[in-house]
Amino acid sequence: MSKRRSIIEIPSLNAIDRTANVGRQLAQALRNAIARGELRSGERLPSTRSLAASLKIARGTVVEVFDQLTAEGYLEARVGAGTRVATDLMDTTPAPPLAPAVPPPSADAVDLPSQAARLIAIARALTPHPPVPFAIAVPACGIAPDDNWRRLGNRVRASRQAAPSGYHDPMGLLELRLAIADHVRRARAVHCEPEQVIVTSGTQQGLYMAGRVLLSRDDPVWAEDPAYPGLTAVLDDLGVQMHRLPVDAQGMNVERGLELCPQARAAFVTPSHQYPIGMPLSMARRNALITWADQNRAWIVEDDYDSELRYAGHPFPSMQGLRPSRVIYLGTFSKVLFPSLRLGYVIAPSPVAEAFAGARAILDRHSPTAEQHVLAAYMREGYFEAHIRRIRGLYAERRAVLLSALERALPVGCRVQQSDQGMHILLWLPKEVDDVQLAARALSAGLAVRAISPMYAARPARPGLMLGFGGFLPDQLQAAVGELVKLLSQQMSAAGGPQQAEA
Repeated sequence: MSKRRSIIEIPSLNAIDRTANVGRQLAQALRNAIARGELRSGERLPSTRSLAASLKIARGTVVEVFDQLTAEGYLEARVGAGTRVATDLMDTTPAPPLAPAVPPPSADAVDLPSQAARLIAIARALTPHPPVPFAIAVPACGIAPDDNWRRLGNRVRASRQAAPSGYHDPMGLLELRLAIADHVRRARAVHCEPEQVIVTSGTQQGLYMAGRVLLSRDDPVWAEDPAYPGLTAVLDDLGVQMHRLPVDAQGMNVERGLELCPQARAAFVTPSHQYPIGMPLSMARRNALITWADQNRAWIVEDDYDSELRYAGHPFPSMQGLRPSRVIYLGTFSKVLFPSLRLGYVIAPSPVAEAFAGARAILDRHSPTAEQHVLAAYMREGYFEAHIRRIRGLYAERRAVLLSALERALPVGCRVQQSDQGMHILLWLPKEVDDVQLAARALSAGLAVRAISPMYAARPARPGLMLGFGGFLPDQLQAAVGELVKLLSQQMSAAGGPQQAEA
């Protein structure tokens, strides 16, 4: 195995003007590189001899600069380990902005079709927050992936079955589809065979595939209000007619859909844990939705969001188990394992399963087979279900810490939405508070909250914040609540503040 390279290169130093004071320029260039994050704490610099040779300057000049920056605390010299950036420096890399500014037109600007602007907006809306307190869907560090996953990964990748090869079945690895079908049968009351399972790169791809297979341009569809931005982005891109149905304590209001557009071709719903508010779809609403689908030969697209992470009682059974012939079931491993795995699945009725496989083949053929082999082994050997039990207990503890901290500190007029499931808590704000502005201020302060008012179609939208807790330790959550409440109180004061708490 080759030795890991420990000496970094610093391209920005090549701009030094050798006709001026070289030492002063080099010192300032190194300070700037550290401040911008090009050089990070603990990283090793080239030797004085090699840096002098590459810049074509005297070695003595480089030695003087290193000595000066060491005295200033930017660098530290270790016997036998060379010169490195000081390890006690703060990481000064700026956090990415909530919404990147649009660059001004330039000579290199190009004419793009109208849909490009929409796709730019979608890219910005779906760009994840940095992994700082309250970021959504950040897994617990050290828990996912666990030691069993790493061990299996090493074993599977060393075997011939996961060796690099040609293209594979767009439906996914058969061993993984068998494991998924067995798991959802036992855990989610889903009725399916492995031939109905299509492995995807997560729920987002599953939503897009469902739209491509089931819908034509201008078809009417139902969607929740508020709804997952990734869903509304897909439906906008497909050019369908969205009818947004309000969400109340029982979930999506099916009766309103029957009034607005009974002839809709599909309903997109998160029945186990509504995104973003959190309530389940009531059994009466489930039955009404299934009756509508049966009578109109329509489809129900069930995004089984966060179904495994319920902290009181057992997870709600899926809608697919009530009517397998009319329901497209979407699942993902992102929340219970880790989002960067990029593996999920669609379970489709047999008559349309092959069409979903065709949609998958058009998009990107299939998911990486090595990761599918690892996941199949992880599920087959019982580690997946044990992992779910473990994180359910861990996340329940962190959720309780966050709820307790919020209860002690929240200003009058703010309220936590009741929910016993998922990896986030929804905090309702007084109507005069701008949740988008508050989220931007919080991000500047190192907190990644998510505003929900942009997820509504109806206006005026209700302001609120989603607070993720899964990937953060209790002390981090408690400190983050203090900082958030400070920002919230400042904004409420500037807005005039409510006179009393909401009922």
